[in-house]
Amino acid sequence: MITIAVDCMGGDYGPKVTLPACIQFLEQHPDASLVVVGLATAFQDFSHPRVKIIVTTEMVTMDDPLEVALRRKKDSSMRVAIQQVKDGAAQAAVSAGNTGALMAISRYVLKTLDGIERPAIAGQIPNATGGATTVLDLGANVDCTAEHLLQFAVMGSALVSVLSGKATPSVGLLNIGEEVIKGNEVIKKAGELLRSAAKSGDLNFYGNVEGNDIFKGVVDIVVCDGFVGNVALKTSEGLASMIGSFLKDEFSKNIFTKAAAIAAYSVLSALKNRVDHRRYNGAALLGLRGLVFKSHGSADVLAFNNALERAYDAARNNLLDRVQVRIAHASPLLVSQSAVQ
Repeated sequence: MITIAVDCMGGDYGPKVTLPACIQFLEQHPDASLVVVGLATAFQDFSHPRVKIIVTTEMVTMDDPLEVALRRKKDSSMRVAIQQVKDGAAQAAVSAGNTGALMAISRYVLKTLDGIERPAIAGQIPNATGGATTVLDLGANVDCTAEHLLQFAVMGSALVSVLSGKATPSVGLLNIGEEVIKGNEVIKKAGELLRSAAKSGDLNFYGNVEGNDIFKGVVDIVVCDGFVGNVALKTSEGLASMIGSFLKDEFSKNIFTKAAAIAAYSVLSALKNRVDHRRYNGAALLGLRGLVFKSHGSADVLAFNNALERAYDAARNNLLDRVQVRIAHASPLLVSQSAVQ
């Protein structure tokens, strides 16, 4: 049995979305069980033979400061769900709650892996190939060193190899140009480290990539700092929203625009489905001594179910062990500059 702990109170909609998604997920996976965690009021008329319910007295809200979420709400559904992973009662945890709080609590409860200074958020952005490009970091670390970017690349490679089956997924370093001489000092040094990692067989480093390459699907993985990664993610989500709004607006206009919209509907619908971020919901918090996945706060049932799917795949394919193996192999390169000095 693969057991996943679920913070059912997190996100914009809480149990109205998380619990139906849990039932849907269990119907699709007879070899899975869930530990659902939340307030007592969430579980009225809810039961399943493969669900264990843990009632808590608190929940982390989307606007809770980190100090409140981490220090004061020790019986929150988010913290108790992560504790299940720490205690070995679950192989992974999933939450749609406050991202900053989830990272802080996960790091506090689970701790980081040896060789990793900062955990990163790794998620997928739809690309033109019909698949998705894995990007990290998506917002956990605004200021990164070259060593951090190398760590992200190693962890991201392990994640993609597990979820896609590719033994050596390609890695690109996000830059303002493909040339080696471009970028600031951090990016230039990161490029050197990534090329060294490629020579030692730790990575399949493609080279520098630009922002549009994320959406072209030039590489499997793109590494960048969290500020840039978060902007790219929001841009992708905005594109899907824009296409959806366009389809809705065109059908509400006059007969001529309706006719044009009908003619193009199948093409636009296919495009909307391709860039639909719900299909790729579920970002991994990499670098921790346990598996934690972050669902989008506005996730619907389909999206949250996909987050559960990603956690299930990661646990079933021993993602944590694979990350540790890759980190151990690349450890000579993962020493921070401060440690060297």
